[in-house]
Amino acid sequence: MFCRVVRPAASVLGRAFSVSSQSNAKVAVLGASGGIGQPLSLLLKNSPLVSDLSLYDIAHTPGVAADLSHIETRAKVTGYLGAEQLPDALKGSELVVIPAGVPRKPGMTRDDLFNTNATIVAVLTEVCAQTCPEAMICIISNPVNSTIPITSEVFKKLGVYNPNKIFGVTTLDVVRANTFIGELKGLDPARVSVPVVGGHAGKTIIPLISQCNPKVEFPQDQLEALTGRIQEAGTEVVKAKAGAGSATLSMAYAGARFVFSLLDAMNGKEGVVECAFVRSEETESPYFSTPLLLGKNGIEKNLGLGKLSAFEEKLVAEAMSELKGSIKKGEDFVKNRK
Repeated sequence: MFCRVVRPAASVLGRAFSVSSQSNAKVAVLGASGGIGQPLSLLLKNSPLVSDLSLYDIAHTPGVAADLSHIETRAKVTGYLGAEQLPDALKGSELVVIPAGVPRKPGMTRDDLFNTNATIVAVLTEVCAQTCPEAMICIISNPVNSTIPITSEVFKKLGVYNPNKIFGVTTLDVVRANTFIGELKGLDPARVSVPVVGGHAGKTIIPLISQCNPKVEFPQDQLEALTGRIQEAGTEVVKAKAGAGSATLSMAYAGARFVFSLLDAMNGKEGVVECAFVRSEETESPYFSTPLLLGKNGIEKNLGLGKLSAFEEKLVAEAMSELKGSIKKGEDFVKNRK
């Protein structure tokens, strides 16, 4: 059981695609003018899996759309600007990806983002629930441990909740784990596959290095240091950018990878597995990231945690309190929202 059984058909680079890997999906990006939204939209425009790319934001979207529309791929790009155009942006969408929100700055935790981003996600997903209730919803906006419960509660309120179609995109944690292990072991990171479970903040990020493919082993001190680096990798980027933003390019890559996997599965490709933060009964936490077998209707099967090492069992136990608190915070936000 691994987080990457197959590579997405839509390579994020290169022009030569077979016709068989094409589809006619309409994908909407909400927050398309931002630091994640622009490179994510570029990667989606480059994919044969996307025929209609709908870009929405509160500023600059017509320019972003005009720029991307000149790229020699078949996806039709349309820009939408401001709240009054959001329903049109979403109409007919089969997959919606939401990177909207404010980025983390030095000294900020993902929780510090909560008040601003919680409102943004609630407003956007409310229109999604009203306009394209059957679409796959992929949330990038942090804090994911709270924004996924917010999305679920919004969809419940409007009577269109389907837990198999709402995903918190945690793929960047998997991408980082693969990269860091590849570097340490002299392996091609593209050939490394590590499930990362739990949540998407600090100690709730739990790389299952014992389940890495190919198998790798580390002394305990190195294992703890590697786990800590994977958990705090976002802070590493925030500090390196020195106030100029957070992880945008790597997040755009990871977001595109998840979208391509989901589109592949929606097109009938079998054996597509990715980790994501979803409604779950695998642990005592009501939401939890685990490897998921994806299918035409979203989650086909939750593949669970698999066999954990003693170290990993301890990490899961230690994450529970923080995870449950973040989840409750998201649920309470919707309950108390006017």
